[in-house]
Amino acid sequence: MRWLIAVALLTAFPASAVTLQQDCRGPGSIGTALMDTDGTITLNIRTIPGGPLDGVVASRPGDANYARILSHVGGMQPGEKKPVPPWC
Repeated sequence: MRWLIAVALLTAFPASAVTLQQDCRGPGSIGTALMDTDGTITLNIRTIPGGPLDGVVASRPGDANYARILSHVGGMQPGEKKPVPPWC
């Protein structure tokens, strides 16, 4: 059920809302983002820090929310792993 929250957050705003994401990051981390060599970003989401994995969301270049996700994590390069700040 918690992963549905993460999916809802990712789909709540259109891709055109990218600039809003830069201003709407909560403190801390809700998981990790890993960029694959093909540019796919995989988010591993945890609603409780250090708790069990609640959901996995993968977004490929060209997907509707790809730019939002990339902006939200602060940009990434292939092979890079970063914390995912909470959406607010």
